[in-house]
This record gives sequence, structure tokens and C-alpha cells, in this order.
Amino acid sequence: MTGYAEPGASRDGYGDALLDMAGDDRVVVLEADLGKSTKSCHFRAEYPERTFCLGIAEQNMALVGAGLAESGKVPFASTFAIFSERAFEQFRNGIARTGLVVHLCGSHGGMHTGQDGSSAQSTEDLGIFRTLPGVTVMTPSDRNSARALTRKLLDHDSPSYTRTARNKTSEIYTEEAAESLEIGKASVLREGADATIIACGVMVERALEAAEQLASNGIQAGVIDMHTIKPIDREAVIRAAGTGAVVTAEDHSVIGGLGSAVAEVLSEESPTRMRMVGVRDKFGESGSPADIMEKMGLTAAAIASRVEELVS
Repeated sequence: MTGYAEPGASRDGYGDALLDMAGDDRVVVLEADLGKSTKSCHFRAEYPERTFCLGIAEQNMALVGAGLAESGKVPFASTFAIFSERAFEQFRNGIARTGLVVHLCGSHGGMHTGQDGSSAQSTEDLGIFRTLPGVTVMTPSDRNSARALTRKLLDHDSPSYTRTARNKTSEIYTEEAAESLEIGKASVLREGADATIIACGVMVERALEAAEQLASNGIQAGVIDMHTIKPIDREAVIRAAGTGAVVTAEDHSVIGGLGSAVAEVLSEESPTRMRMVGVRDKFGESGSPADIMEKMGLTAAAIASRVEELVS
């Protein structure tokens, strides 16, 4: 693997990973006219004979991926997260139902997308794909984790959906640390006895900021990066319940996403006081990522406030 000068966005990590895996002739890349945005363009530039540009046709892209998987290839397909929803029926019936291993990446997910506005801010994608039997669902927190987790899909035995972000985030993992990540196993970033914050995607950075704020007020909150929403790490969720207070944080609707997944585990295994930080049953609007995240309550302060409610 080669390195790079600055952290970048998780979509950059996806593009990095495609090049990392290029030595395996089974890897093929599919695009829906958005290779420059999803960063699959770098693979296309070097391996045009293994890249399929299908235009604005996500439904067709999904089924072409199924055909390639049936032929022994490992297809990596990408588009915007919002447009991945166009292909839901084809992904369901042509890929998930048949058990064919196709990996779909949806870039520009969530409110963090910012100026693209409500029509492009997918806040339901993780929940939609989480409903499909046998489908792995991931949302990495930074460039390095996106790179490492995407590379591990090469030998993954089930289809997957991965959400990446448009904008740069802080480096949560070094390249070396990211290599230890495992699909389906949560990453504990900070220990804390008073409460646990379970976050995913761009909200992991905010969860760590919230934990720092809480520590200055005498509250020790642990932070877990739940990069794999499905299969969720049930043991990690149950351990988190041991602190007696759980707060989830996601740039996604609280309906069907990380908060729902954690609540499902807790309700069955260890009923625990919990709160959810996420999008509250509404569409977004156009604005800077910082302004939109603030308006939607997707901030470190909002996470800290939820923790304080439970602890107090």
C-alpha cells in the first residue's frame, strides 16, 4: 500500500482501496457516470479494460454486477448514496436474494454532503440496505478506515453496501491501526465508565470531541466506532450497556439506522437507558456542511448533552 499526504474523505479511501486490489484480476469496477466523485476514476485510468461505465443507470449497473459476479469476478460498483436507492429492487432480487457477491458503494451520504441539498442528502440508505437478508452494511469514519475495510471486502463472502462521505474528516486511524479493523467487529476508541457513545461515519469524530467535553465536566464516556451497521457487533453493544447509559450518533435518520440497530440489540439482550443523535424524520436543505449539521443537531455538543441527560 502507498501512503498519502493528508487525511482526505472516506470516498478517497474507497478509491485508494480499488487500486490496492488491482493486482487481483477478479476485481472489476462499475460506474454510474460518477467515477470522479466516487473516486473509482483512478482505477479506470489505470485499468480501463476492467472498468464498466454504465451511464446514469444504477438499476442496470446492479444487474451487470450480478452477471459479473456469476462469472467469477468481484464487482465493486459505486454511485451517490441517494442514487443507490434507485437500484434497490435489482440489488434485492438480482444480488441479495441470489447470494451473488457484489459490493456497492454510495458516496456523498448524509447531511454532511452540504450544498447539494435535500434531493442529494440520503439519510435513509443505511436503513434501506440493512433490511436485506445477508447484506453487510458499513459506513467508515475516515479515509484510512474506508481504505482498509473496502480492501477486506475482496474476500468477503456476502454482498455489501458501504457509505462514504464527500467532505474531508480528521484522521481517526493511522494506516497501521486501520489494518486491524474487522468487518462486523466494532472498534473501541476510548474507554469510559459513566456512559458509552456508539457512533458511525462522520459522527465518530464528533463523538470523540463530545467525550473530551464531557471529561472536562467529570464524566467519563467511552466511544465506539460501529463502522459495520450489519452484522452489528452485538457483544460490543452489550458491553456498552454495562455503563448504564448509551448514546448513538449518526448522520442518518434515527429511523432504521445505527440507533435502531443498537436499540434492537439492547431491547433483547440488555435493556438500557439510551438516547439517539441523528436526523429526526425530516429532509435537509442546502448549506455548508457545518451549518446543516448544526441545524440538524448533529454536533459534539448535542451528543454531550444527551449523555449528560442520562448520567444526571
